[in-house]
Amino acid sequence: MNIQTLLKRRFEAAVESFLSENAKDAALDKAAMIEMIRPSQEPKFGDYQANMAMPIGKRLGKPPREIAQQIVSRLQIGDVCEMLEIAGPGFINLRLKNDWILSRLQDAKRDSRLGVAKTDQPKTYLVDYSAPNVAKPMHVGHIRSTVIGNALANILRFYGHKAITDNHLGDWGTQFGMIIYGYRRFLDCEAYRQKPVEELARLYRLVRKLIDYHQCVADLSKYEEQAVALQEKNEELNKQLLAVNPSDTENNPANKDWLKKLKKEQTRLLAQIADLRETVQSVAAKIAAVHADSETLTQALRHLNIGRQVLEETSKLHRGDKENLALWNEFLPFCKEDINRIYKRLNVSFDHTLGESFYNDRLPELTSRLIRQGIARETDGAVGVFLDAALPPMLIQKKDGAFLYATTDLATIEYRVATFQPDSILYVVDFRQSLHFEQIFAVARMLGYDLEMTHVKFGTVLGEDGKPFKTRAGDTVGLESLLDEAERRAYEIVKNNDELKTGSGELSEEQRRETARKIGIGALIYADLSQNRESDYTFSYDKMLAMNGNTATYLQYAYARVQSIFARGGVEIESLRNNDVPLQITDAAERSLALDLLKFEEAVELTLRDYRPNILTAYLYELANRYASFFEQCPVLRADSELARNSRLILCDLVARTLKTGLELLGIETVEKM
Repeated sequence: MNIQTLLKRRFEAAVESFLSENAKDAALDKAAMIEMIRPSQEPKFGDYQANMAMPIGKRLGKPPREIAQQIVSRLQIGDVCEMLEIAGPGFINLRLKNDWILSRLQDAKRDSRLGVAKTDQPKTYLVDYSAPNVAKPMHVGHIRSTVIGNALANILRFYGHKAITDNHLGDWGTQFGMIIYGYRRFLDCEAYRQKPVEELARLYRLVRKLIDYHQCVADLSKYEEQAVALQEKNEELNKQLLAVNPSDTENNPANKDWLKKLKKEQTRLLAQIADLRETVQSVAAKIAAVHADSETLTQALRHLNIGRQVLEETSKLHRGDKENLALWNEFLPFCKEDINRIYKRLNVSFDHTLGESFYNDRLPELTSRLIRQGIARETDGAVGVFLDAALPPMLIQKKDGAFLYATTDLATIEYRVATFQPDSILYVVDFRQSLHFEQIFAVARMLGYDLEMTHVKFGTVLGEDGKPFKTRAGDTVGLESLLDEAERRAYEIVKNNDELKTGSGELSEEQRRETARKIGIGALIYADLSQNRESDYTFSYDKMLAMNGNTATYLQYAYARVQSIFARGGVEIESLRNNDVPLQITDAAERSLALDLLKFEEAVELTLRDYRPNILTAYLYELANRYASFFEQCPVLRADSELARNSRLILCDLVARTLKTGLELLGIETVEKM
């Protein structure tokens, strides 16, 4: 039951009646007025508040309290709310009837969906997420797309939509050229036979390291020259600043503005110098690391043209070279097996896994058609789409005949529309691709596709230093090592907590490991989803595994606490759910908890409004907090009467089921004991 939607529907008729009689010629948006019904910020003002009387009064030149009274007189809401209160300049305060709240909870206790209705406007969504390059290990950057996309797909399905998930793998790019090059020159045959995925990853890292080395050597002198030029410019600015006579600026606005401009320019210049100095240090460190390793240095000197040769291997693969294609077909299953192992740990699966290679044979015809339709044209041997002035041109074929990501993405849209007939396609991809998707969507519309296409963008995972999360060596953190460390830390917490209990603890070693797995992985997922997706966030194991605060661990503990109550009291909760146990509200904490339970549907609906899982995490965290207050103030097993005991047990059960359902939608498992 979406309380807010119910109240809006009741108000809609009253507001429409009032406006038709009193504001026929006034430019008032009825829908906007109805949207001004929101949860109250303070319980003393009721449960919800309707604030439309003020803007209506301003438009009509009438007292808002008078307008509020006229709207209230037209309302048919007595079955849901107590007598309405008009407060202040014209706020309409709404307090739900306890009996109405309890009747909704009675319905929810037997409902597997906890009273959450499915949408009456179901759509088909295609959700594109994760999309790693399969020839190299997944890293920390992949976790955001993977868990956000998985959560959105789960929530869409729960709400009654059809969600089709597709992992658009990068299985056709330069990384395969690197592995093919490395396979032919650096392969350890026995290692490949024993552990092919690890050996392929080693080859990728080695070739990448050698390419980076030569690029760094080429870039270092260029960066040093840029640093010298910037420093000279800064020295010139210093001379100009030192030459300024303070008295010349005191009474001369033009000189004062000029001095301000000089200082602003120097601040910008110093920031550039600092950034460039950091880049030089990083590049020099990479060069020094290779020089310190005689074997790697020898390989680097033997493979001076490795970057160009890798591109040639990639080009041969794309042209259908038999040998390279055979190697690609040999490598790909190993690579997919490796990423699927990571997905299994995250409890993530896909309906389809159609990588870039799937669309390769569609690209020439698509490009020709874009030219024929006048959407694209040749320029300097390449082919591009020239969009309006707001967007730069989009290249779809290079001079050498190679196609680009943009070409593949357009072919993907065509295939998805023809195959799945989606109403909407969601691309869960980081914010750096914003321009790319603006261009893709613009060209897709030029091709005649008018479905909703949304870039669900997200920020970066940062380290404690405020920079993108890296290892101490400066490498991108591998996703598997992240999962391993989360589970290891969670195990220590579970083990220490269990050993504090009577005897040797309640959990077997196997149970401790399984509990640690759920807590550790859940902590990682929740830490990401609880952020505003468009913001960067700082990664911290300690914060994400904390037993209090907005963490998965806190919510899992709240769920486990309910199970502990049932176990201690020998409660057969299924029996209570199915019997006509009357519910009651005798305490403010009881009422607050009951009301929060009924807001689950609101949270789900709001989450999907702008595809933000942090709205659902915020709701679950608030529910867990309400439950903690309820638990402190309202005895359950030692309640004053059997009626109060059973009623509170049902409330506990509804809390546990809501937490479990909400966490499952986010892709997080619960635990029975902690």
